[in-house]
Formats: sequence, structure tokens, C-alpha cells
Amino acid sequence: MSREFNVIIERDADGYFVASVPTLKGCHTQAKSLDELMERIREAIGRRPRGARSPFVWNLNKI
Repeated sequence: MSREFNVIIERDADGYFVASVPTLKGCHTQAKSLDELMERIREAIGRRPRGARSPFVWNLNKI
């Protein structure tokens, strides 16, 4: 089953990219490059607690 989430990406004052998933409390990460950020946010989404449910679907290839 495919799931999609909205991911907010910002750049901080030190030049790091910061990603967060508003619908998944505590799901955020940072990286120096967008490629690394995308890899890390996918990993962060995949590590959410088992049984955690969200009505949203994620497809980061659309970003």
C-alpha cells in the first residue's frame, strides 16, 4: 500500500536543508544536500512507530 505525506523543506541560516512531515509528529531531519535530505526523510518516515496511522499517502518523487 502506497502512502503519501506532505514534506516541508526549508533552508536554515547555516545552509542546511531541513525537512519535516507535519502529519507525523517528530518526523524531521536535516542535511547539506537535497539528495541526502530526501534519503533521510524517507528513512525518518519509515521509522515511525508500528501501528501509527495516518490518512495520508507519500510519494516523494513528486517533490
